[in-house]
Amino acid sequence: MNWPNVWSFVRRNLLTLLTILGVVIGIALGLGLRAVPADGETWSARDVMYINYVGDLFLRALKALILPLIISSLIAAVGSLDLSLSKKIGGRAVLYYLATTVLAVILGIVLVITIKPGADSEADETTETKGGPRNVTTADTLLDLVRNMFPPNLVQACIEQYQTVLTPPENNPTEPDIYEWTVGGRYSDGMNILGLVVASIVFGVALGATKKENALVLSFFQQLSQIVMKVTGWVIWLSPVGVTFLIAAKILEIEDLGDMFSKLGLYFAVVAGGILFHGFVVLSLLFFLFTRQNPVKFIANMGQALATAFGTSSSSASLPVTMQCLEEKNNIDERVSRFVLPIGATINMDGTALYEAVAAIFIAQLRGLSLSFGNVLAISITATAASIGAAGIPQAGLVTLVMVLDTVGLPAEDVSLIIAVDWLLDRFRTLVNVLGDSFGAAIVYHFSKAELESSKQPQQDLNLTQQTELDLELVHQVDHTTSATTVMPLDERHILKNSRL
Repeated sequence: MNWPNVWSFVRRNLLTLLTILGVVIGIALGLGLRAVPADGETWSARDVMYINYVGDLFLRALKALILPLIISSLIAAVGSLDLSLSKKIGGRAVLYYLATTVLAVILGIVLVITIKPGADSEADETTETKGGPRNVTTADTLLDLVRNMFPPNLVQACIEQYQTVLTPPENNPTEPDIYEWTVGGRYSDGMNILGLVVASIVFGVALGATKKENALVLSFFQQLSQIVMKVTGWVIWLSPVGVTFLIAAKILEIEDLGDMFSKLGLYFAVVAGGILFHGFVVLSLLFFLFTRQNPVKFIANMGQALATAFGTSSSSASLPVTMQCLEEKNNIDERVSRFVLPIGATINMDGTALYEAVAAIFIAQLRGLSLSFGNVLAISITATAASIGAAGIPQAGLVTLVMVLDTVGLPAEDVSLIIAVDWLLDRFRTLVNVLGDSFGAAIVYHFSKAELESSKQPQQDLNLTQQTELDLELVHQVDHTTSATTVMPLDERHILKNSRL
């Protein structure tokens, strides 16, 4: 064995290897700590909180980077591109995201209809969701998605997003038809990422259109983006430890692992298998067909981002790490990665789309409900739309699953039937969501490479022109001062010197 090569590989991929090791240790630690209490006893919520504390600090540090990263990177990336090139790159990214999401939904529906994991199972109605489900309709959810794209207050969008609220009419509190309820609204906690992305893109486009006049503003956002990425580089070194405690604490929260997998084992296998097949086979094939590059090497270079996604269960929290892996290890132009990835983290949810389609049909099978082709088509369309509306935060898919169930007339309470394994499935679908975003950025970069190269020269010429104008202005000021000094008498120069003092 060539030890120098092995050591060189370990040094290059040290953080990735440590993070993967953190995932393994977290699983082992969680399973080991479950055996510590005596029979019939479990870890208290406070003890689990103590174990999760380090992981929570890591997650908070990552989430703190989301806002400055999205705003600075999007404005800098879009502002540095020509308007026509921004349209092309954005169009290619959205087309890729929609196409892969539809593929994920089709794959999930084929798997769940073929295998039928819910046909021989029994519905267990004893489990309840925390806080109860939110009353919502499909139309309201889609309208909220568009509303949040246009936030009335950008400062408020940093901490809150709009949500339609339906309440029973006062004159008939027992009204069963939810469409007859009173329509209201409120702002709920949670960053309105979609609204901030739209606002940043618009600001970047305006900055790109006035690039010559506002070069200083563009330079500010470019430098700010570099500073945020530097801080990100420091934070991600905490990921091995943070991921370890996040996973260990989550395993301790589950009351009975054996009972959970015995009831939902086949459903879990279908969803997890489908998600991983879509990410590592379907998306890899698309990447190879479009770019003729080795997808295995690409995935290996994204190991740090994928391990972080699995540990944090949040595609938004993984965004800083994903950007760094793409730019430093896979050599993707930062103008593409910082433009495409924030959009992908918001609207590209392949794993979530597949999960929601499978979960809805699985619950229908549990209930003995026969689905027509029209029902299946409605589920596929709604699952695609719901995945776009799912925020990049842990277990947001459970909220949007309610609107998919509404499509086939199933009650929102049926979400409780699958919530026992959702915490683990959420990690798998987040991993594939991040992988899909990364493949998308690489494919868009491949098709935009020639245009990006051609756009570099005008930008360099613009910078050179601005520098030349600045130099000429300084020379003019120096010449003016010199000539004034030359014609001034000695006494006047002495007076001027004293006045400056």
